[in-house]
Amino acid sequence: MKVTNVILSGGVGSRLWPLSRKSKPKQYLPLFNGKSLFELTVERNRKVCDQVLVVGGKDNFELSRKLLTDSSYVEIIEAAPRNTAAAIAFAAFSQRSEDILLVTPSDHLIEDTEAYESAILEAVRLAKEGFLVTFGLRPTKPETGFGYIEYNGNEVLSFREKPNKETAEEFIKSENFLWNSGMFCFSAGVYLEQLQKYEPTVFETSLEAFKKSKGGFLPEVESMKIPSISVDYAVMERSDKIRVVASSFKWSDMGSFEALYEYISEDDPRKSGSNLVLGSDKKVEFMGVNDIILVETSDAILVLDRKYAQDVKKIYERLEKEEPTLLA
Repeated sequence: MKVTNVILSGGVGSRLWPLSRKSKPKQYLPLFNGKSLFELTVERNRKVCDQVLVVGGKDNFELSRKLLTDSSYVEIIEAAPRNTAAAIAFAAFSQRSEDILLVTPSDHLIEDTEAYESAILEAVRLAKEGFLVTFGLRPTKPETGFGYIEYNGNEVLSFREKPNKETAEEFIKSENFLWNSGMFCFSAGVYLEQLQKYEPTVFETSLEAFKKSKGGFLPEVESMKIPSISVDYAVMERSDKIRVVASSFKWSDMGSFEALYEYISEDDPRKSGSNLVLGSDKKVEFMGVNDIILVETSDAILVLDRKYAQDVKKIYERLEKEEPTLLA
């Protein structure tokens, strides 16, 4: 039995446009002391796993290859994005039934190594007992951009969608809710068994595509037959084998400019009071405004009130229809 870190690297980082583009999504941007979130993910999990397995798309696998400086990894390259249930299934098909998969996105920032490794060890123990394990983070504020997990010990009582501000505040007060981190741990065999039980079409079409893969590349025709559904909806919110590890390590999905603002230190020259400038080499002055983020690239400027950080995705979706070249 080995523990494999399955890194899901197919996201586009739409809430970090215009920094994040299809040709170089947020997980590959060297924003963290010269390193990318992808690099930090690999480094962090190599300490607790025996193998790295990257599931990425045909548009970004070369970016992953450039950052993986040795050959001790496996890659599965999707012909088309079919969401996380299928991506994890591909990884599971490539492993032995008893092997443990630590499934992590490639775009999370995690600090406090000791607490993180302790949570991983607990999750691996539960996975060996036949459970599907999710990681919940103790919330530090009433965040509306995350899903929540209602819990008692390792028991999951319910999963909740992204709440409004009032509901999030109620979750915080009750003290029995965790942020849903999007990280998982289970054996390959148990995951596939549960996927086949709850989403047999996803299981069967994913297996057909996997069997026809060549050199790690999945075929497009067979891939397009796979229903696009997240692992949460496909398995985690339906199985009776779910457990949660309540974790206290410092975590961010780095999914918005608000998250970047909170990460950047107060003495960083890019900050001016409560305002922030990203990507510009010009002198920027703010007068009479607070909580503004200005982002400049060669072809776009975004001026954003921080409280609307989650809504940048709406701009991305509109540009996808009106000016797709600005997303490339």
